[in-house]
Amino acid sequence: MEKLKQAVKEIAYYRHQAKFSKLHLSLIPFLSLSSSLYGALLYTRQSLYRSGFFSKNRLPVPVISVGNLTWGGNGKTPMAEFIAKRLADYGISPLILTRGYAGGDEAKMLKRHLLGGPVKVGVGANRVATANLFFEKYGYVDYRGSKFFERTYLDPKMGSHVGSQKIGAAVLDDGMQHWSLCRDLEIVMINGLMPWGNCKLLPLGPLREPLIAIKRANIAVVHHADLVLEQKLKDIKLVVQEIKESLPIFYTRMTPSYFFELRNISTKMHLGAVLDAVVLCVSAIGSPDAFVRAMEKIGPLFVDRFDFSDHYSFQLKDYDRDPEILKHLHPFKVLVLCSEMQIIPCNGCNEDSFKSLLKELLEV
Repeated sequence: MEKLKQAVKEIAYYRHQAKFSKLHLSLIPFLSLSSSLYGALLYTRQSLYRSGFFSKNRLPVPVISVGNLTWGGNGKTPMAEFIAKRLADYGISPLILTRGYAGGDEAKMLKRHLLGGPVKVGVGANRVATANLFFEKYGYVDYRGSKFFERTYLDPKMGSHVGSQKIGAAVLDDGMQHWSLCRDLEIVMINGLMPWGNCKLLPLGPLREPLIAIKRANIAVVHHADLVLEQKLKDIKLVVQEIKESLPIFYTRMTPSYFFELRNISTKMHLGAVLDAVVLCVSAIGSPDAFVRAMEKIGPLFVDRFDFSDHYSFQLKDYDRDPEILKHLHPFKVLVLCSEMQIIPCNGCNEDSFKSLLKELLEV
């Protein structure tokens, strides 16, 4: 199955069919038919929402959607965490809504990173029902139109004392195709390393929607921009602005912060712990190249890799799916790399201007 998934991914991201194996070529007719059927279903579903046949729900607090147009590796969950932390800095208690896909590893990661803070994480395919459960438990407050955010925006230290348990905003993780929930701000994440592939719809290509869907976005974010040549970033920007010229574009990177060891997860280890070491990177994420490159920059003596498909269900599972199993890998030292998303200043788009857009949202 892994070999089949890898072949499908290669078809989606490589345009030169002359280099394809017999397996690749045998899959293309089936993938093409499936892609056409997917496109027809996608168009029908969108039409039913536009006509009002399918109703949309609205939450009593502002909703920020973080989504993408292609599969995996776009930085959606790190961006959801980034936004939630910035809202919390100003005394607003946010609720991250995630569907808990493939064992809920991303939800567990969010909970671990945000433990002890005001950010809440709701897990469930029905985002509205999940949100309502949290509203019933904690209450909610809508800061839009008030001077609260203006006051705390100028003094983030003040915000940490003013905030309450009442939920003041919702962050929708992987929300761009979740049309049943209205949103106030739409952020589309783009993987700078592999932006559009062959520009075909799933499963022939990596696109969940045609690129024209960028028009719905209020912000575009090019992720892993630090690992991409400048010309490629310019090409991505050109494609985006041809679709929506006025769309603000931000650039982000994942910055390694620290390690922790499975035998003592409460202790943070300096990144220098792997200097001059031999490291094996094992991952089941959408963009393993970014993970491996980040490890190489830290400075190990040698880096090798095992890449599995996104959300792959290991026999030896990853930390967020089953931390107990990995403890049996003695005598090897098993470290978990923790990273933070950062906005790379570029053309006037920086963290301050990003926060200003959030401020505008909450002042509507």
